[in-house]
Amino acid sequence: MKAQRTQKPTSFPPRQHRSPGHGEAIWENVKTLLIALVLATVIKTSVVEAYKIPSASMEDTLMIGDFLLANKFVYGVQVPLVGWRLPAIHDPEPGDVFIFVYPGPSERPVNYIKRCIAGPGQTVQVIDKVLYVNGVRAQNPALSKYTNPFIKPNIHPHPRGEDWRSGGQPDNFGPYVVPPEHYFAMGDNRDNSSDSRFWGPVPRQNVLGKAMVIHWSWTPDDSSPEIRADDPMSAPRLIVYNIMHFAERVRWNRLFTLIE
Repeated sequence: MKAQRTQKPTSFPPRQHRSPGHGEAIWENVKTLLIALVLATVIKTSVVEAYKIPSASMEDTLMIGDFLLANKFVYGVQVPLVGWRLPAIHDPEPGDVFIFVYPGPSERPVNYIKRCIAGPGQTVQVIDKVLYVNGVRAQNPALSKYTNPFIKPNIHPHPRGEDWRSGGQPDNFGPYVVPPEHYFAMGDNRDNSSDSRFWGPVPRQNVLGKAMVIHWSWTPDDSSPEIRADDPMSAPRLIVYNIMHFAERVRWNRLFTLIE
């Protein structure tokens, strides 16, 4: 039997892969960076945003130096540039710790963080430091506190006009009915908080998000070097100082704590 001759497969020259030019490589990197920036902007403006606690008005729930994440989606996302707000999952509720734009007079927008005490149509009253909502004594938050035993009298029982702005009554206040589309906010550090008792309720359009979790906490340090524009070595000194005192400055027990 005659054996059949096996033919070798036709060989083809290896495919030449064209290396991208220098300009194409730069463009690819620029596109990747732009996509990352767009995604970061979308997340920051519509889902989650980071905030830092600068004051003691929410102690001991939130401490100076706490860094937290806030859910901006739950109260309805405000679309950048056009100002439209998407439907909310729910409106702020009494007990929520929420972030909002300060409703009083200010040179620039300032973000505040307080606890929502009451919503539209509810009646707020403080009698000798005791908070009542709709005539029922409200339960104080677990980590709230009073630091001043002295009780200030009620000079203006019904705040109105300029009396509202010229110094609210923190220990005796109201009764006050929260207007439609507004929320009454108070700090958990009741004797050391500038809040709705002083500058009025928070309009719904000023609400930004609900505080969720403390992702970092950094103990203030008065001995820490300051960064100065006239001293180029001030920034390196601060970095070295923070590295040396890192372990003692971090509040490890507060990291990833849910805000309630």
